[in-house]
Amino acid sequence: MDPEETQHLLPDGRTVWVLSTAEASKNLPALLQMFRSGAAEPLVFGDAGQPEAAVIPFEVWRALTEAATDVEGFDSSYSLVRHRLKNPGGPSVPIEEVAAEFGWDLDEEIDDSEFRKPK
Repeated sequence: MDPEETQHLLPDGRTVWVLSTAEASKNLPALLQMFRSGAAEPLVFGDAGQPEAAVIPFEVWRALTEAATDVEGFDSSYSLVRHRLKNPGGPSVPIEEVAAEFGWDLDEEIDDSEFRKPK
């Protein structure tokens, strides 16, 4: 029989406690209460002391999903551009302000050699 909780060494040298699947199921009601009180520690579980899954607060999952799918701010940039295109009568925005909104450095050197025509 597996122990209820096993310490597991991660590749970066940190450790995580892994609950057995049976023990994790017993702890779900208490974990939900912790999440409701603002605690966000994940519940890591699996069999044979190996981490296989984690239970995290829904808001943490939403933030992770958003961050993982918003490559370099694409979604927010796309929304801003769509809004401006739908409302063309708005005031003109200086290029410096647009660059700041998108996190662009206008003074940064850019390698554009792949776009140049060969001589």
